[in-house]
Amino acid sequence: MVTTLSALEPVPAPVRASATLWFAAVGAGAFEAALAVGQALSAGAPFSDLAGGLAFRLAVFAGAVFLAVCLRQGRPWARVALALTLGVFGTLSLVIEPIRWLLAGNSVVEFYASADAMTYVFTASRILHLAAVLGAMVLMFSSAANAYFRER
Repeated sequence: MVTTLSALEPVPAPVRASATLWFAAVGAGAFEAALAVGQALSAGAPFSDLAGGLAFRLAVFAGAVFLAVCLRQGRPWARVALALTLGVFGTLSLVIEPIRWLLAGNSVVEFYASADAMTYVFTASRILHLAAVLGAMVLMFSSAANAYFRER
C-alpha cells in the first residue's frame, strides 16, 4: 500500500475552509456571469459578441477550481498562485468598477433608490463573491495554514 504525505497529515480546518470559500467565489462569479449574459441577450446583444468574454471567464473559473483543489491537497504553489492571481487581480476586478463609479461622484443612496430587482441580486452576489475571496485569502495565510504549508 502506498501512503502519501497528505494521507498522513490531516488538512487543517483553515485550509479546508479556504478551499471551500474559493469554490463559493467561483460559484458567485459564475452566477454573476450568467446574470450579465442573460441581461445582455435579453437586451438584444448577439451571443457571438459575448462568447469571448464568456470563454475567458470559464477559463478563469476552471483555473480557480483547479487551484483550490490543489490548495486543499497541500500544494504550496497553489496558495501562491491563488493569492497573486485571484487574490490580487481578481479582487481588483471586483472593486475597480464600483470605486470608479463612486469617484465619479455617484451616490450609493441614489443607486439603491433607483435599483431594480436584478441590480439588487447582482450586487448581493458581488458582495458575497468579494467576501468569499477575502475570507479565503485570510484563511489560507492563517497560522495553522502557514505551519501546514511550511511542513510540506
